[in-house]
Amino acid sequence: MEKAFSDRMKEGPKTPPVAVLVGMRVTSFGNGESVFEMKADRRHHNPMGTVHGGILCDLADAAMGYAFATTLGPGESFTTLELKINFLRPVFDEKLTARAKVTHRGKTVGMVECDVANEAGKLVARASSTCSVLRGDAAKGR
Repeated sequence: MEKAFSDRMKEGPKTPPVAVLVGMRVTSFGNGESVFEMKADRRHHNPMGTVHGGILCDLADAAMGYAFATTLGPGESFTTLELKINFLRPVFDEKLTARAKVTHRGKTVGMVECDVANEAGKLVARASSTCSVLRGDAAKGR
């Protein structure tokens, strides 16, 4: 029988390729929550000299994905139906922390929220994600 995501990750977290590309890492996950961190710097900047919104979105999306994945049972997977983010203050060169929490987990649909904060603990972005739980053939190979 296939193991649940949380059980597979206890055997050793797998670093997704996008995490390597962007420079983020998971620091904790479990029970519908996760925390990701990254050091944002000039390589993440847009033409205006601030961290590109897509980078903040990648960080939040990764944290929300891990948080939701911890709620999955054996044979279940998920996909994101919707992702929304609000950018609240500019980011230049600093450490960012994304804290995600599942706020609703139904049989087929769930919702996750994530706050991204800077080193001073100030909120720089808030994101939310709607997820669809996949089972059976829809979950195979994911």
